[in-house]
Amino acid sequence: MSVSIIQNKSFAFAVRIVNLHKILKTRKEFTMSKQMMRSGTSIGANVREGINAQSKPDFIHKLAIAQKECDECLYWLELLKETNYLTEIEFRSIHNDAAELLKIIRSIILTSKANLINPN
Repeated sequence: MSVSIIQNKSFAFAVRIVNLHKILKTRKEFTMSKQMMRSGTSIGANVREGINAQSKPDFIHKLAIAQKECDECLYWLELLKETNYLTEIEFRSIHNDAAELLKIIRSIILTSKANLINPN
């Protein structure tokens, strides 16, 4: 159940990131938004790789990468807001989605690690 949720949410988030990147290009911001786009779209790619992992440790590793990318994306979003490329409303909406995604990924990692130790 949680795998499909994270897969769907990370894909929807990537779509939002791509659309935000398009908007930021019209505002003549290229560098930070490109970094945001790389990290924001990488989350879903790593989740998908994790779903197709060869083992539970490989799954955990791929989701750990997704977690790092999500946290990096949060950084770029915060920087874009603080440099006035994003309005408060634009920032809150996508930042909340990223924070929720990060919590879900962390929860899946913790549960997977616990199941690895205690497979019962």
